[in-house]
Amino acid sequence: MEYQVVIPAAGRGKRMKADRNKLLLELDGAPIIVHTLQVFDRDPLCQGIFVAIHPDEREEFDALIDRHDIGKDIRLVDGGEERQDSVYQALLEVDHEVVLVHDGARPFISRSVIHELAERAWETGGAIAAVPVKDTIKKVMDGKVEETIERSSLWMVQTPQAFRVSSLKSAHDAARDEGFLGTDDASLVERLGEDVSIVESDYDNIKLTTPEDMFFAEAILKKRTEGGKHHV
Repeated sequence: MEYQVVIPAAGRGKRMKADRNKLLLELDGAPIIVHTLQVFDRDPLCQGIFVAIHPDEREEFDALIDRHDIGKDIRLVDGGEERQDSVYQALLEVDHEVVLVHDGARPFISRSVIHELAERAWETGGAIAAVPVKDTIKKVMDGKVEETIERSSLWMVQTPQAFRVSSLKSAHDAARDEGFLGTDDASLVERLGEDVSIVESDYDNIKLTTPEDMFFAEAILKKRTEGGKHHV
């Protein structure tokens, strides 16, 4: 199933403790965002990439796209104050029936998961990448354990999150009208009573958020290089 993808990239990433947009930090000789863009640039089913950026960084993004020879149609869109605002601004430009929303700081998503998400979104309206929770989860109040939560039904949500464009636009419009700020795009769709299904991803699909994550990213790159796996 063909699709287009929205990548919010206007955040500052304070937890990375960097003095610039964390997506512009280098990983194995290229900015993080380039690694992410290349996943979709190399996927023949991807029909367009919309990157929501901070207006002050447009020139830098233009330069890195040219420098790293990303050939697919990439449109830079001025992002908003919140991630949700940035996704909304990019959605206004999408002209395909299925759209994926993906974190710019997740460069290790596999193509097979992307394709399954796009298919599931077309069939059901919405689907998200996720992995089962591995650790024991406890509910804590005021420093004391209230209960141990049964983990068999718990999943850690990732991106991409895939939707029919009409469903996601309606969900964003409703959220804007009601002043609702969600934790992810799926939460906007869920609150309208629409079903969102799970596509099992893998634990390599980490979000690079803190300095420690960069060490994990280097290890994943090394594993993939030695194993001959390149975003498939």
